[in-house]
Amino acid sequence: MFSTVLIANRGEIALRVARTCRELGLRTVAVHSTADCDAAVVRFADQAVQIGPPAPRRSYLNIPAVIEAARTAGADAIHPGYGFLSEDPDFAQICADHDIVFIGPPPQVMQQLGNKAVARELMAEAGLPLLPGSTRPVNDLDHARAVAAATGYPLVIKAAAGGGGRGITVVRDPADLAQAWTTTRRTAQNVFGDSRVYIEKYLERARHIEVQVLVDQHGNGVHLGERDCSVQRRHQKLVEEAPAVGLSPAQRAHIGELAVQGALAVGYTGVGTLEFLMDEQGSFAFMEMNARIQVEHPVTEMVTGLDLVREQILVAAGEPLGIRQPDVVFTGASIECRINAEDPSRDFLPTPGLLSVFDVPGGPGVRIDTGYRAGAVVSQHYDSLLAKIVTWAPDRERAVARMSRCLSELRVDGPGVATTRELHQDILASETFRSGRHHTGFLDGAGSPLHLQATAGGKI
Repeated sequence: MFSTVLIANRGEIALRVARTCRELGLRTVAVHSTADCDAAVVRFADQAVQIGPPAPRRSYLNIPAVIEAARTAGADAIHPGYGFLSEDPDFAQICADHDIVFIGPPPQVMQQLGNKAVARELMAEAGLPLLPGSTRPVNDLDHARAVAAATGYPLVIKAAAGGGGRGITVVRDPADLAQAWTTTRRTAQNVFGDSRVYIEKYLERARHIEVQVLVDQHGNGVHLGERDCSVQRRHQKLVEEAPAVGLSPAQRAHIGELAVQGALAVGYTGVGTLEFLMDEQGSFAFMEMNARIQVEHPVTEMVTGLDLVREQILVAAGEPLGIRQPDVVFTGASIECRINAEDPSRDFLPTPGLLSVFDVPGGPGVRIDTGYRAGAVVSQHYDSLLAKIVTWAPDRERAVARMSRCLSELRVDGPGVATTRELHQDILASETFRSGRHHTGFLDGAGSPLHLQATAGGKI
């Protein structure tokens, strides 16, 4: 086992990792920018090291600074959290070159999965179903037209190195293909430094279902159930829940088996997530694999009773899995709402500023993951996530009711700071969500909670 873990992240996930490390008896080192000197994890960790100014490129994405902090502090492992360096194969390799364990999959596996087109090809070889489209990058417009003709419209062009909902363009008319292909490639180059794109069929009313997997270094793998992440805006998740509503036992077993099959086939180790689209007929198609802990991992922890960060650390330390598939027991239902410092009525414009009031809910079956408190400042330099409110109850109806109560208790205020709280309240109150009929286009149509927020200036 490790003695000291450096946490190469910030905010709620950094504090989340530090808490599990303390329970394991591991010493923790928090790295931070000058903007995060008073962050919760900085106060909680055994040691804190300032690594640069607020700009991520000069701090949290500054690999030499992170490695030097780890060496100076005597860290023998680094946990990257999510975002920042968590899916950077070069960073994982540099850790290995300095005899520091990267708590995540092997660099070569991460490299392959980081290219979404390559990941599609690998999963197809492993026997996972795919949507029609290209299994390799589309290199020129003639190639794009040929793939589009074979795929059919509507289709979606995606950045091969994409993530976070960026570098995605839906095309419904052949006349728009050329412009969409050019624009997506330009966005991919500007955002990810990689202009490669691929094409796949676009499903108008799909469900976004993902499966949590856990694989050790000895060839053992289990799935920890599925999550429904269909409530999205601009391809970014707002609400997640486990289990996915409406799936039959046979569907749950099938998608779980597919996920483990795919993870083992590519040589994955650690905690990872395979994402699928489910069409209106109930068929699944692989989309991508996230080689890290997910933002929404708490809902899986709530229904399984497992600590996924603990499992990550144990696997990285070379321990064999302590559970088999029959040992994984699912209990009740859990929902997570991401509360962001954003204004839904202004196209989700981030609203950084001082949090003069920050009162979070509590009570039975409630978990709050946050890195903020009253008096803290939401920085313009980082992600706008304020808190993840997670509820658990014996069934979905009560989990939704509990979440609605929590949202009504949440109080966030500060000069210029707006949040997504009211939008979440409207989503949970909608008949579409309560009946389990929501899909990835749920917030796009007229009459949806998001549409009503925009037309009402953010007030319903």
